[in-house]
Amino acid sequence: MRFSGFFVAAALGLSFSTAQAQTREYEKSELVGTLEIPTIVTDPAAWPKTFHEAPQLTALVKAGKLPPVEQRIPAEPMVIKPLHSIGTYGGIWRRGFLGPGDGENGNRIRAADKLLFWDKTGTVLAPNVAKGYEVSADGKRTTLFLRKGMKWSDGAPFTADDFMFWFEDMNTNKDLVATPAPEMFINGKPGRIVKIDETTVAFDFDEAYYLFPQLLGGDTQVGGGQSRLQSDGRALGLYAPAHYLKKYLPKYSSVEAANAAAKAAGFDNWVGYFQFKSDWRLNVESPTVSAWVVTQPINTQTWVLERNPYYYAIDTAGNQLPYLDKVQLTLAENLEVINLRAIAGEYDYMERFIDLAKLPVFLENAQRGGYKVHLDPGFNGGDSLLFFNLAYTKDKEIRKWFQNLDFRRALSIAIDRTQLNEAFWLGLGTPSTPIPADIIPESPGPEYRTRWIEQDVKKANAMLDAIGLTKKDSEGFRVRTDNGERLRILVDVVQSLTPTWPQQVEMIAQQWKAIGIAADVKVLERSLYYKRVQNDDEQMAIASNNGSESLFLYTNTVLPIDFVSAQGGAGHAKWYASNGASGLKPEDPAMLKGYELLRQAGSVREAERTKIAQEIWKLDVDNVWTIGLVGLSPSYMGTRVVNLKLENVPSRVCAAQHCRTPWSAHPEQWYYKQ
Repeated sequence: MRFSGFFVAAALGLSFSTAQAQTREYEKSELVGTLEIPTIVTDPAAWPKTFHEAPQLTALVKAGKLPPVEQRIPAEPMVIKPLHSIGTYGGIWRRGFLGPGDGENGNRIRAADKLLFWDKTGTVLAPNVAKGYEVSADGKRTTLFLRKGMKWSDGAPFTADDFMFWFEDMNTNKDLVATPAPEMFINGKPGRIVKIDETTVAFDFDEAYYLFPQLLGGDTQVGGGQSRLQSDGRALGLYAPAHYLKKYLPKYSSVEAANAAAKAAGFDNWVGYFQFKSDWRLNVESPTVSAWVVTQPINTQTWVLERNPYYYAIDTAGNQLPYLDKVQLTLAENLEVINLRAIAGEYDYMERFIDLAKLPVFLENAQRGGYKVHLDPGFNGGDSLLFFNLAYTKDKEIRKWFQNLDFRRALSIAIDRTQLNEAFWLGLGTPSTPIPADIIPESPGPEYRTRWIEQDVKKANAMLDAIGLTKKDSEGFRVRTDNGERLRILVDVVQSLTPTWPQQVEMIAQQWKAIGIAADVKVLERSLYYKRVQNDDEQMAIASNNGSESLFLYTNTVLPIDFVSAQGGAGHAKWYASNGASGLKPEDPAMLKGYELLRQAGSVREAERTKIAQEIWKLDVDNVWTIGLVGLSPSYMGTRVVNLKLENVPSRVCAAQHCRTPWSAHPEQWYYKQ
């Protein structure tokens, strides 16, 4: 059953006359709160002098299995003033996940391992693993200050050596990493990591790199916190537990010994074994600095994380965080099951995979299910966008048309976004190009929100005729110019955060029939989808650009720089990351200009970077590298279902990729009412 904007209006107790009015009114409703997060206390004079811990940890201390809490908490902890009140220990955070391909679900729960994080707006950097940073006047050195006395979850010291291990033994190890982290380069020149002392790390570059601190907090390869080696040849993150992982590298024994250990453990070679050992999702022995430690891996029916006894954060009363004992993610067969379980009140905090189109059902069942619904409108222009893979080469005919600007523009203006908005956003979204909200400084201006998105089927047909797609088959579909067969476009859809993506693409395919374009939908499990992306097998894909409010923290939604991003363009990303040494150079001069601007951005200060971002957004809109559909809504992880007994939950959070929802709500300070 589909609900219109007017149904939602009634459910919210509002009165709407137009789609714009609906959006404005719903933003004023009680479902949309005020941005808020707990306070991080940075003045050591205000820090507690005595400490407390969860009862389970006290029992382990008494049994001699753990050192006293005073010895586990860093000398320089992160001190958090809870949002509303000091909490009590205990309880399980129940949540859902979709299986081994849903590792991002856990990434966001463990975002306490990020070096730097964000304030409530997602625009100002805040302390996290690192207590602070500074950038030299010339921009060539960024220095990170770690917390004295901080430890891994197994009690081993967390120091600058863990960064040096990542840099020297993982990121630049060609046996492990095919392409080093692109963020460690500026204008094609590699940077270096320097150990100043045990708690001070410097990142040195040959040119000014004022952007680097933001990259440490962003959804970037170096912004991922603790590193794990991926099968695609990347070492995500910026540090790793050297004391634990060294023994699995031939460098610290021999190739023969490392391979022998790998084969004894059931792996083909030491590389595969190291990859497993570095993956905290699968290896329950892997140390962490996050609030919870995996005790039951992701490849089981129930993915479980339990309290880290060495976690580096405390509240203002001296209680070691987190308050909650564990996080329990239960496997669901599909997105519909997750939504049904959420409606039934089986989850305590769930925003991932929640379907905005079911908002009336959630509201109707809230009291019975014992939960409250929060709506967090995003500032990104595209909750759903269609991405052209301009690096696609598997079909020369398809590639020819994708490289044609008028073809891309014609497909865009043939779409009825008002119909999409009503059907899948309940009229609460805004038809839009990919650009962020007008209040975001990087937005190129409101005039760019509607370019090449206003439906004009007649004009779209004329444009396709003019570029040579004049012949049609008996059913009115345009045919290929190479063999006379029907021209078909395949749109990949990943089983992901937006349950209605398959239906959205199906509706667009119906609308494209009016211009004689045939489109098929291919729905893929997450890991299979990314394998296709990595190989540039996809032609088009539907995804969100959530997080693109700061373009340089989530650049993939405009220009491919990550060869396994959801948006595709792996060949172009490899070309950019390798400074042209490998990959596929873009044919589009405008895209080359965009990459050139992107390279310049890292070396300039914020005001100039903002201007560069605006220019890149203009290129994206004018050249239709992506087709914007609908955005500026709470549909992408902005519809939260929260247990009524869960305390210290913000009424509104930053719902953006770099804010790592749900970590933007600081779950380490949540607790249950007694």
